[in-house]
Amino acid sequence: MWVITLYDEENIKMYEFDNEEEAKQSLKKMKGQTVLSHIIYYNDQILEAVHP
Repeated sequence: MWVITLYDEENIKMYEFDNEEEAKQSLKKMKGQTVLSHIIYYNDQILEAVHP
């Protein structure tokens, strides 16, 4: 799961995405300060390739 946290003048909003590409496309359209996070739960099976 990928999460974008958006900080604007008065609010904090969080958006969840199933894949990195979708999250990065949305990130480009957002205005304000943003943080992109990759969330991995300890009990999830890792199916993604790890990028150095």
